[in-house]
Amino acid sequence: MLQSFIPKGYKADLGLYETQRAISLIKNTFQTELSNNLNLKRVSSPLFLDSNSGLNDNLNGTERPVSFDIKQTGNNAEVIHSLAKWKRYALNKYDFKPLNGLYTDMNAIRRDEEMDNIHSIYVDQWDWEKVITDDIRNLQYLKQTVKAIMLAIYDTNEIIKKEYNTKTEVCKEITFVTTQELEDMYPNNTPKEREDIFAKEHKSIFVMQIGDLLKSGIKHDGRAPDYDDWSLNGDIIVYNELLGSAFELSSMGIRVNKESLLSQLEKANCLDRLNLPFHKALANDELPLTMGGGIGQSRLCMFMLGKAHIGEVQASIWDENTLNVCKEAGVKLL
Repeated sequence: MLQSFIPKGYKADLGLYETQRAISLIKNTFQTELSNNLNLKRVSSPLFLDSNSGLNDNLNGTERPVSFDIKQTGNNAEVIHSLAKWKRYALNKYDFKPLNGLYTDMNAIRRDEEMDNIHSIYVDQWDWEKVITDDIRNLQYLKQTVKAIMLAIYDTNEIIKKEYNTKTEVCKEITFVTTQELEDMYPNNTPKEREDIFAKEHKSIFVMQIGDLLKSGIKHDGRAPDYDDWSLNGDIIVYNELLGSAFELSSMGIRVNKESLLSQLEKANCLDRLNLPFHKALANDELPLTMGGGIGQSRLCMFMLGKAHIGEVQASIWDENTLNVCKEAGVKLL
């Protein structure tokens, strides 16, 4: 089980009031930078979805969604895990054109999430998605997009440093590496340890090709089989000097087309999902080719403001260990 800890000698640079002001500046600045760099427009998004729609993201396939029945309709609804599938549906419904996209404020509840310095049952992120064409559905365009997001992170951090005299440095030159390359380099380490080692050396990295089995027969990490193409996805990770570990800011990728959907559903033994409305539409080529991802709002604020615990930048419910550890260290949780 993961545990919260506070680095020895840690003291927050900003008080609660200044932290709230800084969070507002980060969020307003970054979403403007992101939308400009990726050509995105803001849209409204749902907090919950019909359980039978197939639109909810099932993450690794083991997490339990928060669900409830609706008195007026008799249907069951699920609080979203993420909007990975809904965004693709929305791009089609709203008639977005190629190389145009959307972003939205996503709030989710992940009841089975473990709690530590960077994990909470409350998730807040910028979910984004854009329409692409078949000729740019490739690794080159994926890398180009990653660099544009990294530039938005860098530019936002420079503004925060100037305004609040914060100490976090962001390396805008990002290093690309596949999960198999990491396994080949560090065969005796766990996937998390490989990320820690590589991120410490390169500071900003993009770990590619997550979801499929490696040569060792294990997965680097889990990914649902019906949104990212496992050969064209990845995580943006920076090195968190305060915590001494890799620090994921974003999970993203080029989405499945008909061929990769069928292949990945078969590998995951989930072909029964083809009976769901979203999957039927995708298998019938009724949805556009897209790419997209999520960028953690609290994660980004925590990193840029040099906070030791995500509870310093978001309000949530915490386990007894977290409450005790933070109280003893004088860390104020929101």
